[in-house]
Amino acid sequence: MIISQFPALVLTFPEIDPILLQLGPLAVRWYGLAYVTGILLGWWYARRLVANNSIWSEQKPPFRQIDLDDFLVWAAVGIVLGGRIGYILFYDLARYLDNPMEILAVWRGGMSFHGGALGTLVAMVLFSRSRGFSTLSLMDVIATVSTFGLFFGRIANFINSELWGRVSDVSWAMVFPNGGDLPRHPSQLYEALLEGLVLFVILRLLIFTGGKLARPGYIAGAWIFFYGVSRIIVEFFRQPDAHIGYLAGDWLTMGMVLSVPMLLVGGYMMLRSQPVPGGSA
Repeated sequence: MIISQFPALVLTFPEIDPILLQLGPLAVRWYGLAYVTGILLGWWYARRLVANNSIWSEQKPPFRQIDLDDFLVWAAVGIVLGGRIGYILFYDLARYLDNPMEILAVWRGGMSFHGGALGTLVAMVLFSRSRGFSTLSLMDVIATVSTFGLFFGRIANFINSELWGRVSDVSWAMVFPNGGDLPRHPSQLYEALLEGLVLFVILRLLIFTGGKLARPGYIAGAWIFFYGVSRIIVEFFRQPDAHIGYLAGDWLTMGMVLSVPMLLVGGYMMLRSQPVPGGSA
């Protein structure tokens, strides 16, 4: 398939500079802004959840808004360190072993969602234990608000013309500046929709109409499960990393492999979650 054969089926990739603002040697990039925006909006929404006593068991959340304020720094460190380490270990270890200084060049991309999730999990366990409240309840809140970061992060991937999809002739396919001459799925936007908007709506319904915050660990389990489902779906449209390729045939990718355990863990957490004493489910 070549573009000239399907001129009406190819959308023009929007020319958006990955650098939002340049102040001398300091560059403010959309990628970095997405992380900051996702964290700040998540913090704001988390405070609103904690302030709403009616969605918690016994009409009382297990921690205070000030605890979320303090956790903000822990979360940021967990996301960045976990995301970077995860990418290095899961996706491109050989390259970074040959060029160790590249590990610090986070502005050039290379962040693993699965690694960022693990880094945030470690931060939640350490922080909740230091404050003496339920790790599972903190996981429920952070899982819900993480959808902001997922949404804006995937939009930033689209602006950066990275993590694009497989070659396609669908009417909304587009040619990415660094994706070759063939039209491709804008899979970053699929991920923004599924992992950001749809997952947010699912979790909000479980919280406000299902009363699932009364069962510590249920919302976190639902997030893990439905993220895994969303990621596996998107992997059928997303082009795998060139240095990894397909693990089997022309369909199995590393993203799918890493998501399968999420289905098992998420399902198990939902099944095993129990109402707190005196609460309601």
